[in-house]
Amino acid sequence: MSLTGIKLPARNSVYEEKMIIKSLELADFRNYDSLHIDFSKGTNILYGDNAQGKTNILEAIFLSATTKSHKGSKDKDIINFEKEEAHIRTFLEKEEDEIRVDMHLRKNKTKGIAIDGQKIKKASELLGLLNVVFFSPEDLSIIKNGPSERRRFVDMELCQLDSFYIYNLNHYNKIVNQRNKLLKDMYFNPSLRDTLNIWDSQLISFGSKIIERRKLFVEQLNEIIFGIHKKLSGDKEELIIKYEPDVLIEDYERLLSSSQEKDVKLKQTTVGPHRDDFSFMVGNIDIRRFGSQGQQRTAALSLKLSEIELVKKLTKDNPVLLLDDVLSELDSNRQNYLLSTIGDIQTIITCTGLDEFVNNRFEIDKVFKIENGSIVE
Repeated sequence: MSLTGIKLPARNSVYEEKMIIKSLELADFRNYDSLHIDFSKGTNILYGDNAQGKTNILEAIFLSATTKSHKGSKDKDIINFEKEEAHIRTFLEKEEDEIRVDMHLRKNKTKGIAIDGQKIKKASELLGLLNVVFFSPEDLSIIKNGPSERRRFVDMELCQLDSFYIYNLNHYNKIVNQRNKLLKDMYFNPSLRDTLNIWDSQLISFGSKIIERRKLFVEQLNEIIFGIHKKLSGDKEELIIKYEPDVLIEDYERLLSSSQEKDVKLKQTTVGPHRDDFSFMVGNIDIRRFGSQGQQRTAALSLKLSEIELVKKLTKDNPVLLLDDVLSELDSNRQNYLLSTIGDIQTIITCTGLDEFVNNRFEIDKVFKIENGSIVE
């Protein structure tokens, strides 16, 4: 089935009802000494040569929504090399109400965040205010990469959608780190083993909630991805995501207890959802291991498109779509399918040039040229 010539949705007034990014201001962020950019509610193009700062703008937006870099970078590495701090100010708009998010990054301290001038105590208070879907060429490898990449995808999405999930995940990760420290300390002080069961009970409590939510997330995603992937593959493939928990809830306590000797020897926690994985099945074939590169890339695109639809469904709002030079990695059919999903979604696209496929296939609302940390509209 060819997807070329697909009719793209028309612009309409639904933009006015959705959360969008009105403008962005940066100071000493990456290669930007100072930046102010006003976005359209529709499609925005950032173009320019490589290493000029296009992706840095998307990174700042992602930080404003999730408190984290999509690259996993630490705050100290994001701040301009010669400076001690950086600032991101994002102006959001929904139904004519404006919301300001200020983020203060410091090299030697935790970041400060304020919403409309009011400091927030926990970063989790920001999550869900603005939902973003970030799609980069690296995401096309999420299927064939290691389990940590797939866990990171699930965690980043659930943290935007579910405040209870981030609460449980943060506590779980802290306990795993504390338990691992204890396992190392036990080498010098074996009597500390008596305290291991205290950490184990907490680990099971928070870990079980993570397992339950991941299971539900995969079920919700499968309801959407099945149809999307079938269309993307020309009705040739039916894709199902399978959650592969490292441990079942009913076996958690038993397996954690029986692994204590092993954990002591290895000085790390070897059982729990921090070791989960997710498989992608086409029929009986696990395409993580046996799929072609084309199958893996198509499945990754299906995953990202499903992410957009799931955010719409669960939040009754649109995410902001950030496309980081990803169109050049897709063939024309898959480009068209991706562009057809944009519709009423605010989209910010980076590319190295205003190619014909960008100019002719869909409506562009604003174009910005990026040159060495400066911007020309």
